[in-house]
Amino acid sequence: MKRLLTEVAQFETLRFDDRGLLPAVVQDAVTKEVLMVAYMNQEALTKTLVTKETWFYSRSREELWHKGATSTHTQHVVSLAIDCDADTLLVLVQPHGPACHTGAISCFDETNEDSGKVPASVDPMTILLHLESLIEQRDRLRPEGAYTTYLFEKGIDKILKKVGEETAEVIIGAKNRNPDEVRYEVADLFYHLLVMLREQGIRIEEVMAELASRYTK
Repeated sequence: MKRLLTEVAQFETLRFDDRGLLPAVVQDAVTKEVLMVAYMNQEALTKTLVTKETWFYSRSREELWHKGATSTHTQHVVSLAIDCDADTLLVLVQPHGPACHTGAISCFDETNEDSGKVPASVDPMTILLHLESLIEQRDRLRPEGAYTTYLFEKGIDKILKKVGEETAEVIIGAKNRNPDEVRYEVADLFYHLLVMLREQGIRIEEVMAELASRYTK
């Protein structure tokens, strides 16, 4: 069973290093992907517990920093756990956007804003999160010539038109009993639905939460 850190009073059990720091491993609470590793001092840890968002201490700048303060890619803290030696933290989070400054979901993969590549050997939910992140980047940066840029610039009517067209293609593929066509068109539909969700300001985790609430009923 994990030893969870829930209050400041537990700090006396922690073994901070000679600079007053603890390494913090940040992990996606849903996909279990390791997103980043940073450091916390007592003040950063206190702010993390109080705000339920990650705060860290920068060793190079020698100051606190709030993850997502400038990028809006905050991390909602689900739980904080202490390792067996009480000198490392495991922070489970719900990320609101990519963790890495390159634009990648994780600091340990090669996805970035320039390549837009999604690793093939990851679980389905992680692929959807990577795609959501890429769509978010396209909306924010609007690179010239990108199809996603075109959709956002044309606006909601164009986006909805594409959602309708892709839905119709899925129906046709299913009616024709063509599995290859259905897989291809459903993938297109997923993409256009994620573009629509971005335009509406809805994150995929909100849709997952809605599904979860229905499942519990």
